[in-house]
Amino acid sequence: MGKKQASIIRSIVDFFYLGPLRIIPKVTYRYAVVGGINVLFGIVDYWFIFNYILFQKDVDLGFIVISAPTSAFIINFVITFITGFWLMRNVAFSHSRLSSWRQILRYSLVVGINILVNYFGLKFLISLGVYPSIAYAVIQPVVILISYLLNSRYSFR
Repeated sequence: MGKKQASIIRSIVDFFYLGPLRIIPKVTYRYAVVGGINVLFGIVDYWFIFNYILFQKDVDLGFIVISAPTSAFIINFVITFITGFWLMRNVAFSHSRLSSWRQILRYSLVVGINILVNYFGLKFLISLGVYPSIAYAVIQPVVILISYLLNSRYSFR
């Protein structure tokens, strides 16, 4: 996907920037929309991976066994990292003049922080008996807040 697709997505997102939403800065609005889309995609993707790719079974690599929830998280992470960076860079924060390399390095650092929050949040909620897909969905608002603050003030400033 290139600049044309980003422009189309940005136009669609901006089309719904109406009435009371205009009190929110446009960049924050775009971030919320594309971030929300990526989170929803991630939740569905996690569920699909956990249930239909891993069949809720742990992954035995021979030298280590990775639990199904953690394996689904790792696979899901790779996918949503790519879609999230592309959406943030090309739709939400298209105004950023930082080089692509600097953006991806900073974005990677923010994502690293989010991984830790996700991982320990999943472990904690699952240890309380929360079903893994539900636990993943519950931890996302915390990750979203951290991500927005760091990306808007650091990765894509």
